[in-house]
Amino acid sequence: MGADVKKTLRPVEVKHAMLNRLKRVEGQVRGIQKMVEDDRYCADILIQINAVNAALKKVGYSVAERHAKHCVSDAVKSGDGDAAIDELMEIMKHFSK
Repeated sequence: MGADVKKTLRPVEVKHAMLNRLKRVEGQVRGIQKMVEDDRYCADILIQINAVNAALKKVGYSVAERHAKHCVSDAVKSGDGDAAIDELMEIMKHFSK
């Protein structure tokens, strides 16, 4: 990792919850791979893909909420709020696509 990589320390319980959700998504993706290998019905595969997308969005919104409440809030308090808010708004544009 480069020296300019930003890091965010998260409480252990938050990190565990996030990792558990991502591991579930990983399992869902493996299930979809198996469905394709087994020539399962297209509609069934599409339903599972939609479920994965929804699960990832939920994780993303959780990370975004924590980012706003902690990282952006801390930046505002330290006088760097404009840049942090601009960054958050740019990220949120991607979620609305």
